Amino acid sequence: MYKILIIDDNTDLCNMLSDTFSKKEFEVNAYQTLAQGLNHLFSNEVDVIFLDVKLPDGNGLEAIQEINTHPSRPEVIVITGYGDQGGADLAIKSGVWDYLPKGGSYKDFERSLDNAIEYRHQKKKANQIKKLEVPHIIGENQQVKECLEKIFKASRTDVPVLISGETGTGKELFAKAIHQNSPGKEKNFIIVDCAALPENLAESILFGHTKGSFTSANSDKHGLIQLADKGTLFLDEVGELSLPLQKKFLRVLQEKRFRPIGLKEEVSCNFRLVSATHRNLKDMVKNKDFREDLYFRINAIKIDIPPLKKRKSDLPILARHFIQRNCNPETGLKYEETPEFMKALLVYNWPGNVRELISAVNYACADCYGGGKLYARHLPDHIRQFNINIKLKQKKEPALLSLSQGSIPFQEMSLKMFLTAQKKKYITQLMSFVDGDVKTACELSGLSKGHLYSLLRQYKSLKPNQ
Repeated sequence: MYKILIIDDNTDLCNMLSDTFSKKEFEVNAYQTLAQGLNHLFSNEVDVIFLDVKLPDGNGLEAIQEINTHPSRPEVIVITGYGDQGGADLAIKSGVWDYLPKGGSYKDFERSLDNAIEYRHQKKKANQIKKLEVPHIIGENQQVKECLEKIFKASRTDVPVLISGETGTGKELFAKAIHQNSPGKEKNFIIVDCAALPENLAESILFGHTKGSFTSANSDKHGLIQLADKGTLFLDEVGELSLPLQKKFLRVLQEKRFRPIGLKEEVSCNFRLVSATHRNLKDMVKNKDFREDLYFRINAIKIDIPPLKKRKSDLPILARHFIQRNCNPETGLKYEETPEFMKALLVYNWPGNVRELISAVNYACADCYGGGKLYARHLPDHIRQFNINIKLKQKKEPALLSLSQGSIPFQEMSLKMFLTAQKKKYITQLMSFVDGDVKTACELSGLSKGHLYSLLRQYKSLKPNQ
């Protein structure tokens, strides 16, 4: 039996929806506040949530990220009496199933629920059929889980995929994961480094050539595109392709045919395309630096890999994994992180992302001589300097609560009001420091996840980044 949760302060609407859905033999629970609804959610399995936007104790849209952390990842249908364009945009970006106005017919609610249930049924069935093989992608962050879900969808089709992310986030790993879970996994995975293609040899490298077609062509040679036949062609840093090459490549994608240099006949080639970039291709299209038609051709499925600073909850897991890679059971070489070492990793902002973390862990293990416990002292100097500057900056800052000249207006502020203001300021600065990462915030503050969420809702600053 599918389980439905309704969170709306309109009692009449809750009763109407509860009666309608119960007749369809769904298990239905309804609550009038956000806190009650979320408490029920995290104590039960839920398939679909009907969520109001403006609730007595908070904004429903701001709670969607928290809802998405639930193990069952319920489908969310937002219901609102306010025609807010920005709210609709935020809801869709947060992955909600539907966005319905309250003034509509109850049949609209019923139809949306039926579609969400059917979608959920298909998703559960698909997950039972096949599990992803992604041994090299490590992380439990919600954004990473969403990326893996898109990899799963992409692996079952041959539509083009565009992977975006900062340098060092692991775009090639995600591209390989798509290939390794696709029907053509036994065929070639061909990498084209678009940033390193020499302009005068690019066509030969991509399309191949025949013997004698130009001065140094001493033999026939297949191009990278032909080598990817029935496999995967990975265009790394596709934003670096020149405009002339973009035009030629567009035709290859459309026709799946091309002509090697020196050959009169065209060659057919059927490959799965995965592209990656650290650049904003939308801006490049606006500036006429990237062809709009090619952008839409390569962007059927979009995977945005979060930077490491946005997924600090995964940092301990990643660090331990890379530490273990430096250990050698055969020789007895073993490394063990200390709380001080792990906290130093959490403070740093990781501009080089996972690639920089790997380098830092390798350096620390090498600096630890013959094995043993890893301390902050073993990290590279630039990381230690950054962390020391953070500490010095925090010491120089005034007290959390800034009052006029340090004077407290006792006649206007009780002790309770003062402590509440201090606590609110602390939580605000904490969430800013960890970029909204709840797990890291809990580790640094000592708060439980439930207590932290309660404070975030209380101070109306619920903007976690799972």
